[in-house]
Amino acid sequence: MLKEGMQAPQIELKDKDGNMVSLSDFLGKKVVLYFYPKDNTPGCTRQACAFEAANGEFEKKNAVVIGVSKDSVESHNKFARKYGLKFILLSDPELQAVNAYGVWQEKKLYGKTSMGVVRTTFVIDENGRIIKIMPKVKPDTNAADVLELI
Repeated sequence: MLKEGMQAPQIELKDKDGNMVSLSDFLGKKVVLYFYPKDNTPGCTRQACAFEAANGEFEKKNAVVIGVSKDSVESHNKFARKYGLKFILLSDPELQAVNAYGVWQEKKLYGKTSMGVVRTTFVIDENGRIIKIMPKVKPDTNAADVLELI
């Protein structure tokens, strides 16, 4: 189980354009790594649009925003184009990052129990250490909460 102060697990996944992106590419910057369940769903869309609206503020604070879900590269590409998302979206169909960060968990929805990605945000410092873990975040306030934190 990951804890604040630990080194963030290294991940290397394809972005919405099919390019390989590694967490180590961003040493020297803060990283806002947020995991979300699915492209084009209401909550995930609101969360992504809020991060996009605040992206300039994150850049001023030397921070990069990276969204991760198990959706395909193609799905991310369509999602980003539809909503004008300029920050990085990583595709994790094999659940490598999802499992490394422990966000594949049991979820309950309408009385049914299933496994899925629990909406979680990790703030990582310039040296690759986790400085904040934000479990079960709210899509509408997550970006503002992270911005206030950093």
